[in-house]
Amino acid sequence: MSLFKARDWWSTTLGEKEEFDQGCLCVADVDNNGSGQDKIIVGSYMGYLRIFNPQPVKPGDGMQAEDLLLEVQLRDPILQVEVGKFVSGTELLHLAVLHCRKLCVYAVSGMLGNVEHGNQYQIKLMYEHNLQRTACNMTYGPFGGVKGRDLICIQSMDGMLMLFEQESYAFGRFLPGFLLPGPLTYSSRTDSFITVSSCQQVESYKYQVLAFATDADERQETEQQKLSSGKRLVMDWVLNIGEQALDICVVSFNQTSSVFVLGERNFFCLKDNGQIRFMKKLDFSPSCFLPYCTVSEGTINTLVGNHNNMLHVYQDVTLKWATQLPHIPVAVKVGNLHDLKGVIVTLSDSGHLQCSYLGTDPSLFQAPKVESREINYEELDIEMKELQKIIKEATKTQDILPKSEKDYYDDLRITAEVSSDLDAVSQAIDSEVRAEAVPSVTVKITLQSRLAVQKTKLSICVQPPLALTHDQFIFGDIEPCVSKAVALSVFLKGNCPPAELEGNAVGSYSTPTELNPEGVPRVAQCKFRLPLRLICFPAQPSKTANHKLTIDTNKPPVSLVNLFPDFADQSDEDQVNVLGFQFLTGSRITLLASKTSQRYRIQSEQLEDLWLITKELTFRLEEHFKKQNSKDFTCTFSGSVPLQEYFELIDCHFELRLNAEKFEELLSERAIQFRAIERRLLTRFKDKTPAPLQHLDTLLEGTYRQIIALADAAEENQANMFQAFTKLKSATHLVIMLISLWQKLSTDQVAILEATFLPLMQDTQELGWEESVDAAISHLLRTCLSKSSKEQALTHTNQLNIPKDTSRLKKHITLLCDRLAKGGRLCLSTDTNIQQTIVMPGGCTPIPESDLEERTAIQDATTMFTNHRHLTKQKSKTAQLGNHSVDTKPSCQFAPVAEAHFQRQFEMGQLPQKQESLAKEQRGLSQAALEEAEKP
Repeated sequence: MSLFKARDWWSTTLGEKEEFDQGCLCVADVDNNGSGQDKIIVGSYMGYLRIFNPQPVKPGDGMQAEDLLLEVQLRDPILQVEVGKFVSGTELLHLAVLHCRKLCVYAVSGMLGNVEHGNQYQIKLMYEHNLQRTACNMTYGPFGGVKGRDLICIQSMDGMLMLFEQESYAFGRFLPGFLLPGPLTYSSRTDSFITVSSCQQVESYKYQVLAFATDADERQETEQQKLSSGKRLVMDWVLNIGEQALDICVVSFNQTSSVFVLGERNFFCLKDNGQIRFMKKLDFSPSCFLPYCTVSEGTINTLVGNHNNMLHVYQDVTLKWATQLPHIPVAVKVGNLHDLKGVIVTLSDSGHLQCSYLGTDPSLFQAPKVESREINYEELDIEMKELQKIIKEATKTQDILPKSEKDYYDDLRITAEVSSDLDAVSQAIDSEVRAEAVPSVTVKITLQSRLAVQKTKLSICVQPPLALTHDQFIFGDIEPCVSKAVALSVFLKGNCPPAELEGNAVGSYSTPTELNPEGVPRVAQCKFRLPLRLICFPAQPSKTANHKLTIDTNKPPVSLVNLFPDFADQSDEDQVNVLGFQFLTGSRITLLASKTSQRYRIQSEQLEDLWLITKELTFRLEEHFKKQNSKDFTCTFSGSVPLQEYFELIDCHFELRLNAEKFEELLSERAIQFRAIERRLLTRFKDKTPAPLQHLDTLLEGTYRQIIALADAAEENQANMFQAFTKLKSATHLVIMLISLWQKLSTDQVAILEATFLPLMQDTQELGWEESVDAAISHLLRTCLSKSSKEQALTHTNQLNIPKDTSRLKKHITLLCDRLAKGGRLCLSTDTNIQQTIVMPGGCTPIPESDLEERTAIQDATTMFTNHRHLTKQKSKTAQLGNHSVDTKPSCQFAPVAEAHFQRQFEMGQLPQKQESLAKEQRGLSQAALEEAEKP
């Protein structure tokens, strides 16, 4: 048994499915037997009133039949029970029971029994008050300094204090500035009521002030009534504690009184004038407390219960004892039971009533003596070396998450099933897409548990601008071998195509164990893929386009009707080799398949629109040949990577980020100006001698309009920046795919590229895409793609700030592609000190698609990454795709002199304008060659 566990003296469980709270417990000599032994009075929200007199034969015994003196069911829920001198003409103790709309005072009496059943107890109703307002709590005491009797004060839910002089109603007063009721108590030393308002303030009201204040017969009073009748209700003192209070109590000791307030994170001890005597910050979430006087030690101790099943004993701010309880206490009292003084009585919200005491039991266990043996230091050295070797091998791994065993079976398995057809009735809500109809698709998520799991929650996430009809589900506890299924719909909400058509379902749950009954938190997840029909529909192909990509394969061409049966018309023979797509946002994409060669072309007016169709094409090609058991199918890309168009998207996104910063600065300046004008106006209005405003009101109105206009412009810029970031992500995915197909990168290398170029799910002003990608690419250039030790020794800053421009980022992206073209490979090995040797002198070899492109490609061999649309501007002389064979394979890399010059300038951290002029000159020569070739 634990040393700090509460010693169970007597305990019982009250009723079934009953609820209890803070005011439902009272300990007092309610039957006035004069023996000094207290009884335990418990009321429940179900209306049951019980009185106990515990008399266990030995500590730890449960409840016997004779321990329950009285049990009666009242018709109304019991909010609070108190014992005091509530009946006029006598000083005997009576029981006050507070209901929602009634206050009842009972006399508890016992009669000696003549049979073996023992004494009989009964309650007699002395009087009752029907309340006009719903009650919250009550307090009692000798209000106004009366002797030999107690008055009762009830606080209603709407902030009215109703005072009763025993059998008669005295008066009622509304608390000023009331919103929600708080704990209430009475201080007999200062004759005042103390409560904690919803403003998180401890407020004190004198009884005399309440008695002579304005009557509160009506909640709404006119101004004339306030001035004509009574005095205004003012506070005696107020103290802001900065948090909501759970309970409040007044303790008098040595002719002084202290006010104890239990907050959500602290408990306070105040003087009777409102000054803080001391406060204690709690490291737990408290549930109840009880300050009490210790006559033997001459101090005030405080019992504080918390939600960790613990009961702490504090002497002022010093923790004296901590004990473990079998439940979470919502009420705690101290009483004298069965000649045992200082018994701690606790009550839980489910009805677990326990009487316990603090102490320890002696432990009779003695550890056996361990046989001594000599230490073999040589064996210890060998074992230490083996352990160090294991630790060294374990630290070399790059896996962040531990690998699961092959035979491991999840306790909770999540599966997602996407409907093959779109919803007959679209479930799209508040869509911003300017289309006639916005479709939606149903996704069914199934949870199947192998073991019993607890606190199960399911979250579904899709990338914006996609949206869900429901994104969170709460299941609670799931029994073993039970399946739960939910259905939801996905639709396009924003007015731009998404960067990904994938979703993720994540389930969080807890599995209980013997050591942790609350459960060990675990996570299970499942990814699902959305159909392309969700964001686009079939359209007429377009003959002209600014951007074109060609994907090569090593297998015979496949009919587009077979690849895209959901977009193609089976009866239309023209759609065998050409197919048109149109996004809901208006963009149009054309897909062409070569009749003779093994190539496919995707073309569109915007670069970012090519991504989803290109990805869908490669995915469906892989699935098609996988069904035919073809394992050697590969896709390659032989064209030029469209870096110039990609850089234009980067510049557009970066410009919007700069605009957001400017809007933020302007808003800050106008806000400062607005507050300064307000202060000037307030000073003028408070001045006793009126002075002219000097057009300050006009200036205030103009500043307000500027703030509103700036806020609207900033909001519009934020929406544009979101669309620009979505387009940038789509183009980034496309560039990563083209680089991977161009250099035939492995899956791990593609994952490194994706982590480098797509480090953020959302773009913010504090951490943006440009600085994050620049830092990641710089790291790769210094480590796995470095060419010399000088690059590895280059210093770099640890703080990411928004750059002044994007020139450095674009140069690093170009250099990354150049290093990959020269044979560099991506890796994240910890042994990065080994310098990689780049052995490939050349890069990719583009495949010309016409005779004209063959002649221009030779002249343009010095430019590595050119704008692809310059190569496809031919009109009548451009041949059909795949009609000519390949005769030459010019290499696609920088000229040796220009590349060496570029490398030296990168090592120095700068790139002069000479390199830019050289690139412009080379592009000018290529354009001149194209124009010369087009002349008749």
